[in-house]
Amino acid sequence: MSRIGKQPIPIPAEVTVSIEPERVTVRGPKGELSERVARDIKVEQVGEEVRVSRPDDRSDHRALHGLTRTLVANMVQGVTDGFEKRLEIQGVGFRAQLRGSDLELALGYSRPVPVKAPDGIEFQVPAPTRIVVRGASKQRVGEVAAYIRKQRKPEPYKGKGIRYEGEHVARKVGKRA
Repeated sequence: MSRIGKQPIPIPAEVTVSIEPERVTVRGPKGELSERVARDIKVEQVGEEVRVSRPDDRSDHRALHGLTRTLVANMVQGVTDGFEKRLEIQGVGFRAQLRGSDLELALGYSRPVPVKAPDGIEFQVPAPTRIVVRGASKQRVGEVAAYIRKQRKPEPYKGKGIRYEGEHVARKVGKRA
């Protein structure tokens, strides 16, 4: 008994999907992404959509089914539109600038912090206190954004540091006289 259960993933015209045993590859205008698929989960292309199904309703199969469907949907979205994370820098003298395709951060340390752009990731600095990380892979974009944030996490007393756009940092009261 094969269960589909989840919604099929629509495939735009400019995207090609190749399905091999235990591997799905998606090619599109923004690049190529590939992901390993669990042995029990079945992925098939039917016309203009990709369907993911599981053999039964065991809890591990249900979990793998949802994971696989989400990974394939993220690959399709990544090669068509891409993903981005926005970061903001707060603190006197803290700023970012591009050096070629790499990023250089002035964060109050004795020297600037260089951040190399990995393959498939591009940086933009629309303002000295704003950073945009873009790429086709949702996982890689998130990892690079987290690495940049880790260089100077927002601290709770003055709020200085690098944070995601819209992130709330719980503030603490300092010493009182």
